Amino acid sequence: MQSITIKGTKRESVGKKATKALRNAEQVPCVIYGKGKTLHFTAPEKSFKKLVYTPNVYTAKIELEDGQVIDAILQDIQFHPVTDRILHMDFYQLFPDKEVTMTIPVRLEGTAPGIIKGGALRFTNRKLKVKALPSNLPDEIIADISGLDIGDKLYVRDLRNDKYQIMHPDNMVVVQVRMSRAATLTTEDEVEETEATPEA
Repeated sequence: MQSITIKGTKRESVGKKATKALRNAEQVPCVIYGKGKTLHFTAPEKSFKKLVYTPNVYTAKIELEDGQVIDAILQDIQFHPVTDRILHMDFYQLFPDKEVTMTIPVRLEGTAPGIIKGGALRFTNRKLKVKALPSNLPDEIIADISGLDIGDKLYVRDLRNDKYQIMHPDNMVVVQVRMSRAATLTTEDEVEETEATPEA
């Protein structure tokens, strides 16, 4: 999985006054949770834009001023209710031998024959929760729709992969091709015309 580097500074004071001062200086107070330890740091608000305001998913490489580098994933984020500015962020430290759970976007690939015939594509689950070792986390899950005709569905079981576990039931529908309303009306009209046409 791709990673975004965040340059931060450790902080010792975590009181309300110190936190307010940081936010006034356009710094975001953050916490990294690891194995039995918690680390507080701050980083410029603008440095989180690529991590937060994107449809893609990334891990974070937190580089601190003392040379310490921590691989982590974003666990939680708080926004200001009016301005939408980032108020606080929680990270979870990644360990090579410990599986983590992340929500991964699904990308459709191919052209469904059912769409060419006038069917309507319903992409009902655009993101899926995945559990894997950090090295096996995918950037995206590819869903090949080139075999979908009208009425066909692509299920979670069709997207299973040996490198990661999809944390949803096998029978959950990810994408399907349904008969469109226009196509349905056209079919009904054709049936009515056929029924109304007298035999020779």
